[in-house]
Amino acid sequence: MTDFSASSLIERLPIVRGKLTLNAPLAAQTWFRVGGPAEVLYRPEDEEDLSLFLAGCPADIPVTVIGAASNLLIRDGGVPGIVIRLGPNFGKIQILGTQLRVGGGALDLNVARAALDAGLTGLEFLCGIPGTIGGGLRMNAGAYGRAFKDSVLSAEITDRDGTRGTLTPAQIGFAYRQTNLSKTAIVTSVLLQAGEGESEEIRGRMREIQKSREDSQPIRDRTGGSTFANPEHDIQKRRSWQLIDAAGCRGLKIGQAKVSEKHCNFLINTGNATAAEIETLGEEVRRRVRDHSGVDLRWEIKRIGIPIE
Repeated sequence: MTDFSASSLIERLPIVRGKLTLNAPLAAQTWFRVGGPAEVLYRPEDEEDLSLFLAGCPADIPVTVIGAASNLLIRDGGVPGIVIRLGPNFGKIQILGTQLRVGGGALDLNVARAALDAGLTGLEFLCGIPGTIGGGLRMNAGAYGRAFKDSVLSAEITDRDGTRGTLTPAQIGFAYRQTNLSKTAIVTSVLLQAGEGESEEIRGRMREIQKSREDSQPIRDRTGGSTFANPEHDIQKRRSWQLIDAAGCRGLKIGQAKVSEKHCNFLINTGNATAAEIETLGEEVRRRVRDHSGVDLRWEIKRIGIPIE
């Protein structure tokens, strides 16, 4: 693991109202519970603080944004430069009739619950996605028949140079498990469209989703969620887990990293796995699937940071 404690980077950064932490541990913040530290972790106070920080941050310093870290693998060497994690003020949820103005740091589950409390339907699928609104929008996350593209009206972003703007769905460019959103854009809030519904029906649907997720996925293990996106152009319409299973990878282990036997598109840290073991296991799964079926699986989990050789 890299030790950034002697870094002079923090001296080059602008003064903020939020919090800057040197050599900040990140592993405990991820669902895998692996990975090295951030050279500097920045928790902005609000959108203005974030904008001013980015405008004053030297352009040669890399900036990485993380959310709930539920679909993220941080490599063992840590993350150089600035890691931004949105603070509590980015988790606010405002009900506007049948629309919701939601902070980019709000947890998907909390948004689903807020919609339920307001008698609004169409956002139940969010209770099946373990992440934040900003991260979900960026990858057009989806579950149980719906995805972000079905509900987003607009998104507020702050870019690497500190400029702020509003994007329409067309500008976001929703596609299967991806968007055209700039890699440097930080989603600070999203406007979602819902519809009027009956609270008991909404609650029942959410219970169904949560039960289905618990029955079919290893959600109580140290995992990073769905590892590979389903192939878009497979003639046989096979899903990633089917290809992985057919290639004999269910239960496959490297060190303390393992392919889940409950759902083989999930990788698990069975104890003290390293990020390298998890990533190596994922690449071995990709190799075996490619050799068996000819399909080249695409990582859905985001991988960041420096590997340790």
